[in-house]
Amino acid sequence: MAKQRGAIVVDIERCKGCELCLESCPTSVIRMERKVNGKGYHFAYMENPADCTGCMNCGLVCPDGVISVYRMKVEV
Repeated sequence: MAKQRGAIVVDIERCKGCELCLESCPTSVIRMERKVNGKGYHFAYMENPADCTGCMNCGLVCPDGVISVYRMKVEV
């Protein structure tokens, strides 16, 4: 049986650090980076990649569309 895993890619220069993606993530994969981007905002990143299910909640709630979500099947 294949298990679904996900991955996200954040356009860190366009992220404004609104943290909506953190609230929408059911597996708490996303965190805010302590560093800032070129505009001075803390940006989202994927802290626990193994826990991502590819649910796409973060990509859907991002007001600027800076999160791309990818899904892949992994054999268990």
